[in-house]
Amino acid sequence: MFLTRRAFGTGAVSMATASPATIAPPLRLPPAARPAVALTLDACPGAFDERLAHALADNGIAATIFLTALWIRMNPDGLAFLLAHRDLFSLQNHGARHLPPILGNRSVYGLKAAGTWDAIRTEIVAGADAIYDASGGNPTWYRGASALYSPEVLDPIRKMGFGIGGFSLNADMGASLSAGAVASRIAKAQDGDVILGHINQPLRPSGTGIAAGAAALKRQGMDFVWLPSVAENN
Repeated sequence: MFLTRRAFGTGAVSMATASPATIAPPLRLPPAARPAVALTLDACPGAFDERLAHALADNGIAATIFLTALWIRMNPDGLAFLLAHRDLFSLQNHGARHLPPILGNRSVYGLKAAGTWDAIRTEIVAGADAIYDASGGNPTWYRGASALYSPEVLDPIRKMGFGIGGFSLNADMGASLSAGAVASRIAKAQDGDVILGHINQPLRPSGTGIAAGAAALKRQGMDFVWLPSVAENN
């Protein structure tokens, strides 16, 4: 278990005071000497978008990849590619079973919420464990499934040692947009944006849009940085 490698607090959360609201914490990069964005890609349960991964590698574009334990098990070749390009890809925590870190008996975007703090904590720890086993590295950022959270769980997650992987620009709306629409959204990225996309949908056109938009930004002189290189500021 990952707990033997890293001590996580219990951080008990009361269901009695759980808010019915959910939030998507915003995240932007702090000012830097050169204009920069962080490209972050979720590897939800699914396949591996080789088109996108190879395009990023060919263009030397760094990205932070949020992996689920399910994706790791389903995609050994994809994992091997990411590990072979550690200079470009930072592997971070998207949970074990892709359960939204939301309290209560509800669903979001068709995903059943974890429901309790104990279940959320297990989701986070098991996801981190899977990344350590796969890569030998400890993730320092966590993005929950759906990128929505019960407000009550944010501070306990931070006390576990994770930054909350928010975003400021949703590039592909859950990999649902056309390539042209995604490329256009990314082309409008501003200095400091944290861009959200997906790398688990190779049969959808959104991945080619991410690749095209990111390449265009780089040609314009934008730097690409990892989330682990900055402090959470939400």
